[in-house]
Amino acid sequence: MSEPQLKALASRDNAFVKRLHALAHSARDRRKLDETVLDGAHLVESALAAGVALRALVVSESGLLREEHRRLLAAAPAEVPRYRLGDALFAHVSPVDSPAGLLATIAMPASTPSAPGDASLIVVDGVQDPGNLGSLLRTAAAAGIRHALLGEGCAQAWSPRALRAGMGAQFVVRIEEGCELLARLESYPGLCLATALREDAHPLYELDLRGPVAWLFGAEGQGLSPALLARADGCVIIPMTAGIESLNVAAAAAVCLFEQARQLRATGTIRGVNFPS
Repeated sequence: MSEPQLKALASRDNAFVKRLHALAHSARDRRKLDETVLDGAHLVESALAAGVALRALVVSESGLLREEHRRLLAAAPAEVPRYRLGDALFAHVSPVDSPAGLLATIAMPASTPSAPGDASLIVVDGVQDPGNLGSLLRTAAAAGIRHALLGEGCAQAWSPRALRAGMGAQFVVRIEEGCELLARLESYPGLCLATALREDAHPLYELDLRGPVAWLFGAEGQGLSPALLARADGCVIIPMTAGIESLNVAAAAAVCLFEQARQLRATGTIRGVNFPS
């Protein structure tokens, strides 16, 4: 395989460099330009494996020394433009403080209504930190969840920070952003469970979670909106050591989702509390 051709760029005034900087640092520009940035070899490789079309590949001078980066530059379709930037210029366009040396741009995936049917899913209400959102999506993907509904107040799931925290989860989980969450849950056939510190909450490990569950997760601090909390069929608490009040949303999701995954693998041996329908 011949070495891919790299176009060298050296100025911050270059139109493509300006576009990259905007995509990396501005949610408004990402929406306006309908593109986002993948940072690092893992995300680029995940996108290629998922069949996502790359619009451009960008490598730094030092990044070009890494065999992994050269392999990905060669593996991408021939029609994808490839650019080489000096390390200082690459750091200028990078969305992170410690650049990995490889970037790619992709079209912003469309947010279309998903149809989870009777599958389990996560419902995310007001999680504004992109790192927490990405971690939550990564946890869901690892636990076998393939659908996520994100309310209006959530961070952008395809922002560079959320993508970096997700580590490829966005290419596995079907994400619907800007949802009217109550409307989307109106016909859901399974349980809607919320993690909340309430007197009527059930300890997680006493529940039968082998059926479909819509897990409702809210922002740290504020929690779920009152309307969404009222929609829940029941509330769940995670038993913890005395003196510890709560977990962050990604950690709480990990405990809940993997307890459900454990029960689903237990071949029907677990029976616990059943919420009334």
